[in-house]
Amino acid sequence: MDVITPKRLRITLKTMRALLFIGLLVLVFLSTIILSIVLYAKWQGPPSLTVPQSTIIYASDGTKIGELHNGQKRYWVPLDDISDYALQATVAIEDQSFFEHNGFDYKRIAGAALADLKAMAKVQGASTITQQYARNLFLHHGKTWERKAKEAFYTIRLEQNYSKEQILEGYINTIYYGHGVYGIEAAANYYFGKSAKDLSLAEAALLVGIPKGPSTYSPYVNQEKAEARQEIILKTMKNEGYITANQLDAALREELVYTKKESKQQKGIAPYFQDAVMESVADLLQIDEEAIQTQGLKIYTTLDITMQETAEKLMNSSIDQSSDIQAGFVALEPSTGHVKALIGGREYDKSPFNRATQAVRQPGSAIKPLLYYTAIENGFTPSTEMKSEPTTFKYDNGKATYKPSNYNGYYANDFITMLQAIALSDNIYAVKTHMFLGMDKLVKSGEQFGLKTKMKQIPSTALGTSPVRLIDLVNAYGILGNGGKKIEPTFVTKIEDASGKLIYKSSKEKEQILDEQAAFVTTHMMTGMFDPKLNDYTSITGQTIASTLTREYAGKSGTTSTDSWMVGFSPQIVAGVWTGYDKGKSINLVQERSYAKKIWANFMEESLEGESVKAFRPPDGVVGVYINPASGKLATKDCPVRRLTYFVEGTEPTEYCKEHKSNKKSEDKAKKEKNDKEEGLFEKLFKWW
Repeated sequence: MDVITPKRLRITLKTMRALLFIGLLVLVFLSTIILSIVLYAKWQGPPSLTVPQSTIIYASDGTKIGELHNGQKRYWVPLDDISDYALQATVAIEDQSFFEHNGFDYKRIAGAALADLKAMAKVQGASTITQQYARNLFLHHGKTWERKAKEAFYTIRLEQNYSKEQILEGYINTIYYGHGVYGIEAAANYYFGKSAKDLSLAEAALLVGIPKGPSTYSPYVNQEKAEARQEIILKTMKNEGYITANQLDAALREELVYTKKESKQQKGIAPYFQDAVMESVADLLQIDEEAIQTQGLKIYTTLDITMQETAEKLMNSSIDQSSDIQAGFVALEPSTGHVKALIGGREYDKSPFNRATQAVRQPGSAIKPLLYYTAIENGFTPSTEMKSEPTTFKYDNGKATYKPSNYNGYYANDFITMLQAIALSDNIYAVKTHMFLGMDKLVKSGEQFGLKTKMKQIPSTALGTSPVRLIDLVNAYGILGNGGKKIEPTFVTKIEDASGKLIYKSSKEKEQILDEQAAFVTTHMMTGMFDPKLNDYTSITGQTIASTLTREYAGKSGTTSTDSWMVGFSPQIVAGVWTGYDKGKSINLVQERSYAKKIWANFMEESLEGESVKAFRPPDGVVGVYINPASGKLATKDCPVRRLTYFVEGTEPTEYCKEHKSNKKSEDKAKKEKNDKEEGLFEKLFKWW
């Protein structure tokens, strides 16, 4: 047995004092470090709570048409918009001491450490809601000491600067619920097709159980395990006093109805339109696509869902399903430029290339209204005559020649008016007009009308050989239709940030860029495409659809070997259709050449059904007179055809048509001779009787 001597006792006491001193030094050192961390955290101030959120796109009536989330669906809703059951279940299962601790649950940490030591493995977690929120906000989920240190630091900052309610709100809006879904609102939508505020007790408990292991507890992965964990959470809620035994029993008996998984695979409404919206927002806000997708924006668009559905239906039903011909469609409001419907191709999944906004194609005769507006502005009138006959044009100081032809090689071989030329799509008249004005005039007009592709100064430009985009040409027609006010294709009316603050609103003021009178005269001439009165020597270009139209429309078709166009408008809407093959394949079938006109005519009629019938209203400064379309002169009672036609005031014809007077005299003479002959025979018979 060892004997403790006084000397050994002194050594032991000395050692104990030294150890105590060292312990005190360590304690002071650790306290200093902790205090420094706390003070530094306080000095750093509140950390930003900004997290990626899904951007939502709305139609003009407020209907959600799509969401942009970069593979992650995220929404942020305040606590008041979250079911109390979801909040209670979260606290009950994740952090029962949440409202008492300062960010760290030391009792729970000790218990978890003891459990891990016994099992010699990581079997129990001790992270509080605040710690998990810090991890969701700022950190990756790796199990490194560096990550744990940063997590602790951010936890302190959160607890110092935010209330428990703010922390709980942040946590439940950022936790992962599987399948790319973040936050309780996105989860409620994804699994049950409802908002978080409408969750039942049973639904809330099911959702709160998923974050423990989404690959295990998602009902779409393993419904049995998901509902087993739901039961654990419900019983925990009862033990913690959040619900009664009766509520527990009712929740366990409730049959959960999940949204159908296949519905999540459906593409959004008007996918080509949504792509155009993305490009527009990127330009308006000067941010990239990823930022748009994750900033939680609310984008309010111009889309009219009914018009979009009508256009899609007509495209599907009008085009032979076995054909690989492509199509583009745009409809917009002439008064504002608001794009109401847009289709960029027949199958978005196979080809997201947007033929309405990206494809550059030759418009053919559909360019002529811009040419004839330019002519009216430069002194031409609907009565201006030129001879339609085979013609070879010289240009480039006589070094080059161009010999256009009319459709099917048919010419009047006589003088025709501009009114006839636009309705009959006479190419000779168009090129003569173009050359007479100077080829630079149409190029400048194209820029004035907002065409983004530059035209060439060559004779064939009058016949649409310079390519354009469908949306630009439809917009140009819209400028004609609204009397010459500047509009641009508009997809977005306003944008709000994640907090609901308005950050963009479209302008309503429109600048007058065209001569209003010349624009109206051109518009009214364009109604002649559907007017059988102008059928003087060949068929009008709109005769195949004229019988289906019940309103006044202005329009123009265009045809090349590879493209078929139809663009036209009423006072309320302007629409354009392009059909053709992507790789320049020729359109050979007559049926395929009719698609554009057929789709356009049916769309205009169906989209305006139920709307009041409106006519194009002449502005001040124009005069309407009845003329003989063939001669362009004022019509008399003897003219077989009389058409109301508008002119810029002061340019209307003053001379009356005379060519039918001699014909009238001959007809009267023949009629009189016939009557005399019949009367003589009658008299003879009468006398005999």
